Amino acid sequence: MEASEGAMKARQVWDRAAPGYDRQIAFLERFWFSGGREWLGTRAEGRVLDVGVGTGRNLPYLAAAPVVSGVDVSPAMLAIARQRAADLGRPADLREADAARLPFADGSFDTVVSALSLCAIADPRAAIAEMWRVLAPGGRLLLFDHVASTWPPVYAVQWLIERISIPGAGEHFTRRQLPLVRAAGFEIVTTVRRKAGTIELVHAIRPPQGMLGA
Repeated sequence: MEASEGAMKARQVWDRAAPGYDRQIAFLERFWFSGGREWLGTRAEGRVLDVGVGTGRNLPYLAAAPVVSGVDVSPAMLAIARQRAADLGRPADLREADAARLPFADGSFDTVVSALSLCAIADPRAAIAEMWRVLAPGGRLLLFDHVASTWPPVYAVQWLIERISIPGAGEHFTRRQLPLVRAAGFEIVTTVRRKAGTIELVHAIRPPQGMLGA
């Protein structure tokens, strides 16, 4: 399945970042992103797909899943994720793929998780529509990401950072995924905002019946 132009650009960015990614993200996870992956892990169940699996940093927290499937646009990130899965002794089906064009059949998963990924996916609306498609009716969508702050001074700083981060790496700081999740037809179970509203955790479900929203 051919990747989009946005996904190809993201592949180049994340292939370059892969060797130092774990070292860089570890600091942020200690002071800004703390607890997010654990929050996902305690809610994931059944057949789990990790969209934007990266270097596999969610894998230790998805112990309830017999096999974790995952996709990422970066082969270099996936190589690290595969090694992490092997080190953990975790069966994992990790594939190179565009989040907007997932290589799975309709209704393949009971849970889809995505951590710190929709902020950098070129077409988040299409990615969320694909998450809906591959979820079984009644399945769970679990998101953890940085989003636009609820505090205007912080939002202003985020906007300024985007002048560099979007052209350089496709990284958005003033996005918010929750409206897209609602528009796709998901039912919201719970949301949590942290760190001056810059972190949002979303637990939603694909209703047992119904069609994809606009």
